[in-house]
Amino acid sequence: QVQLVESGGGLVQAGGSLRLSCTASGRTFSSYAMGWFRQNPGKEREFVAAISWSGGSTSYADSVKGRFTISRDNAKNTVALQMNSLKPEDTAVYYCAARPGILSTQAMRYDYWGQGTQVTVSS
Repeated sequence: QVQLVESGGGLVQAGGSLRLSCTASGRTFSSYAMGWFRQNPGKEREFVAAISWSGGSTSYADSVKGRFTISRDNAKNTVALQMNSLKPEDTAVYYCAARPGILSTQAMRYDYWGQGTQVTVSS
């Protein structure tokens, strides 16, 4: 069982930056691939970024490539999403997710989810 808690969301102007953090409970965090997804009301949950258990492999949605960076610290049981050059279309609730094994870009393959944190980018 893994419990995830996100933090770091908020309101920022277009062009600004935010850093989201996700803290996981459990002693097997280092064996889980981690992902960040986002969702707006009435829309499907959208893949943003993912990182392998070791941190050696990452994947990004085309819409955030070059602007967002995912990282993890297995000693602290945390995964972060650094978001730069934010755009109004990045506005959403952002969720942290975990799955054992290899990373995936598909939300349905993740077993554990956080409660989400709101990111709002004003124009």
